[in-house]
Amino acid sequence: MSSTFPQIHLVRHGETAWSLSGQHTGRTDMPLTPAGEAAARGVADRLRGLSFSAVWSSPSQRAYNTSVLAGFGAESVKKDDLQEWDYGAYEGLTTKQILAERPGWNVFRDGCPKGEMAADVGARADTIIAALRKANASILVFSSAHFLRVLAARWIGLPPEGGALFVLDTASISVLGYEHDLTEPVIHKWNQK
Repeated sequence: MSSTFPQIHLVRHGETAWSLSGQHTGRTDMPLTPAGEAAARGVADRLRGLSFSAVWSSPSQRAYNTSVLAGFGAESVKKDDLQEWDYGAYEGLTTKQILAERPGWNVFRDGCPKGEMAADVGARADTIIAALRKANASILVFSSAHFLRVLAARWIGLPPEGGALFVLDTASISVLGYEHDLTEPVIHKWNQK
């Protein structure tokens, strides 16, 4: 579906050792694996023919290097608000490990001790959304899974906890946009590989 309205393309970074093992990677600056680098290069082919007014990236090397390998390094501007969820005490742990200590835990509902709650991540997402809407242009965004899930939820008016309803694979592309006019934000595509 083509649109005359701006479209926001979201790219989750390529694979890292911790995304592969399921460890929560918030502020730990993990590099891409060789497979993650190859997938990031593949993003270039999938975005071929599209033009963007701006390219924004999380400052993490996994997101920024994905933008570089996808061919957008010269244009990519790092934005602190695009950082992944701060997992605090749960950084580097898998969900299974956390659940063993805290049965029933869900990051979107319960947040992370010494880290962020969903509302904190939602506030950062809202700042990015305000900038996207002010730009009123097609923009390419590189970041991490949980942050992009919250961003998508906020884009369509859900609370930050609504990010729990979306899944996002590494090196996937999603598209946010509008339906009939700029008052109707929608998700055009999600988790495209």
